[in-house]
Amino acid sequence: MTRSEFDDIRAHLADGTTHPSELLSIARDLVDDLEQARMREAVLRTYYLRLLTAARATIAADAAGADDPLSFLRHELAERGQLPQDGEAVQRILADARAAAALLACLEQTASLRPRGLRVRRCVGSGRSLPR
Repeated sequence: MTRSEFDDIRAHLADGTTHPSELLSIARDLVDDLEQARMREAVLRTYYLRLLTAARATIAADAAGADDPLSFLRHELAERGQLPQDGEAVQRILADARAAAALLACLEQTASLRPRGLRVRRCVGSGRSLPR
């Protein structure tokens, strides 16, 4: 949910003319959204943990001198349909990885520079339609 949607909901809740049945409808929508977000988070955490486990197993297999240390990682990527396709440019994949690493470094640097005081409210994106 975007910041703008939260602002719209807060404004609707603060409106003294809002009927209680409208508030109940908003609450039901928010609970549904929360449940969906928690399910998405659980799925993403599972994918992340499986990929992390495969990466660690790959490094451990390489350190142990296994014949095919990439088999763990290859299997996990294949299950998700993420193996590079035949003919896919290796340089593009490597460039994507470098760009992702640079973006993460930039985000981490920005997060450490951000003051911890009051947050600036921004209205971005389309708002949730509220019952009227």
